[in-house]
Amino acid sequence: MNGKAASRTEGDLSTRTRLERGRGVLGPALELVHTGRAPTRAVLTAELGVTRATAGAVAAELEALGLIRIDAKPSAPAGSQGRPSHGLSIADDGPVALAAQVHSDGFRAALVGLGGRIVATAPGCETIDADPAQVLGSVIDAGARLLEETGRRCVGAGLAVPSAVAQPEGTALNPLHLAWPAGSQVRQIFADCVRDAGIAGPAFAANDVNLAALAEHRHGAGRGSRDLLCVATGHRGVGGALVLDGRLHTGSSGLALEVGHLTVNPEGRPCYCGSRGCLDVETDPLAFLTAAGREPGPEGLLQQARELLADAGGDPAVRAAAEELIDRLGLGLAGLVNILNPDRIILGGLHRALLEADPERLRAVVADRSLWGRSGGVPILACTLDHNSLVGAAELAWQPVLDDPLGALG
Repeated sequence: MNGKAASRTEGDLSTRTRLERGRGVLGPALELVHTGRAPTRAVLTAELGVTRATAGAVAAELEALGLIRIDAKPSAPAGSQGRPSHGLSIADDGPVALAAQVHSDGFRAALVGLGGRIVATAPGCETIDADPAQVLGSVIDAGARLLEETGRRCVGAGLAVPSAVAQPEGTALNPLHLAWPAGSQVRQIFADCVRDAGIAGPAFAANDVNLAALAEHRHGAGRGSRDLLCVATGHRGVGGALVLDGRLHTGSSGLALEVGHLTVNPEGRPCYCGSRGCLDVETDPLAFLTAAGREPGPEGLLQQARELLADAGGDPAVRAAAEELIDRLGLGLAGLVNILNPDRIILGGLHRALLEADPERLRAVVADRSLWGRSGGVPILACTLDHNSLVGAAELAWQPVLDDPLGALG
């Protein structure tokens, strides 16, 4: 063997050795790029605690899988004194996850890439059938059309539903706002629809607010938080979720943080859980419309409530209704702060709009009624992602790829 051939063989062996050593960190490396925490190869090297050569081999493998892109030329941020480094970004034409969300006013399908980027979306009907198989078949049909139109590879599918979802069975225990039977096997029905449509990859299902919190923690208002509380009201009812030490806390069987059934008005509206004055019936869009003396219209409840709140300035009844909901929401949040001691609270749906309408009032109620609020305050922020439950549903489908990119895609 001549010298050049020997040198080339040694170089190939060295590259393979670095890659073999780095395969154990392929998943963590992809998650760092996915969540925006490794914008350059230098940052990736530091975060993984590996050599520059190993980080380079890992990044090259992820690029070969069609997941990320490496800038051809290294560059340095403005004002930086360090060595220029190759930038890392999500591949624009990479695989996608099929995400689906069902709520009382309709459904939506979307294709979501790494980084939480929505590639394509398709809204569905405004009337939800009482048969979950009928609805989920329709939403998968919409998703399949998006996949056909875009020609993207699909890694799997995730479903967000407004119900507690027991895990690992994927049973929707109380999808009452959908008029679905209690105990509907939504994950299995969804998986069957995915398979029947010829879509590759695993299928998952979970509670919509849990998924919103997961998405916001990775890509939105919750980034950087260690103990994140999310409370949101969408089209009907109120949900909550908790991210502890960077991981979604779902309890022993997926049913944690059913915050909608905290009592905030003992003499209030009857709740379907059997109690009275729960957050679920005191601070959702229907409660706001009712308190403001408005009848639900043909458009979705959330849209109607948001539009009414935006015009609250000229109507004393609407302003009074908003203040009533803010005070009751504040009571609920204060109780949760006392129990959970989060480092950040994020609000979604109509609760986000209530925060933006009168942030000082809401924060004052929480501070006044909670021990930890008085001792220093808890940041209360609005969710920032559009369709965060959809993005969270996609995170479920992306997780096997984040855990083992080669095993899932190689």
